Amino acid sequence: MEKIAFLFGLCLLLMGCENDDPGDVLFSSDVMRVTGTRYSASNNEFDETYTGFKNAVNQNININILTEVDHAANAIATGRVLNPVSTVFFEYSQFEALLLVENPLVGLDLPIKMMFYQNENSEVFAVYNSVPYLTSRYGLEGSDHYNELATSLRDLANAATNAEVKFSANATVDFEEGITSLESAQNFSETFGALRSAISVNENLDIIAQVNHQATAAAENVEIPPSTLIIFSYPELEAQLMQESQTVALDLPQKILVWQDEEEVVHISYNDPDYLIQRHVLTGNSEELQQIVQILEDLASVASGN
Repeated sequence: MEKIAFLFGLCLLLMGCENDDPGDVLFSSDVMRVTGTRYSASNNEFDETYTGFKNAVNQNININILTEVDHAANAIATGRVLNPVSTVFFEYSQFEALLLVENPLVGLDLPIKMMFYQNENSEVFAVYNSVPYLTSRYGLEGSDHYNELATSLRDLANAATNAEVKFSANATVDFEEGITSLESAQNFSETFGALRSAISVNENLDIIAQVNHQATAAAENVEIPPSTLIIFSYPELEAQLMQESQTVALDLPQKILVWQDEEEVVHISYNDPDYLIQRHVLTGNSEELQQIVQILEDLASVASGN
């Protein structure tokens, strides 16, 4: 009887947890393999899940959808077919300002995003980067504010799926893992202008959105140095990657962050494609991945003026 009472009490404790500590969450038998994510296997169809998420966002006056990327539709334009898969970028400025003031490099993973996909078994999932992922990758100190953010993200996923939100097998990563950065020989405006121009003239690339993190922080009365993220797509290459692993859509489209530190040094930062290989367990498409590597290196070189 004592053993039964102990197990019952433990279950109540786990069910009642509100924070984003993976140690407090029971894993399901189909744990997601993508490091640093939280996910939910939806009880709804894809369209209903996606609509449920957007409705939940629209009911929160603190959240604003920046852009939506329908990867399946983009794939059709390149002659490829994907199961339904979409990524939504949404601004949550009150929390993003707190993250940015601690470490401006976190702008590479902002605005916050959530990815939805349907696999070959018609199972639908909502997936997003967890708060422990962000705090470990950018060396952020824990605070009650981050617990609030974790709860808000979990509630959005739950509203979309009507299902429990779980952790992937590994919740954290190493400090600045998978991030490539180089210093620019130009000032901030020149660097970002050169980057945007280089993307614009490349007929294979499409600019999806531009995010001024400095303005986001200012709206919350927080001052940070200039920082702007540009999100751009290479539909043909990205479709090939997603045909191998749909979860890679969480890290697509591509992004490059131009930011200035407190000493007025300008930096250009982006996710290393090798990191995508490891995070999403990609085993093929080596030629396509090398093309992405070359594109990112060329863009960063042009932007830096070196």
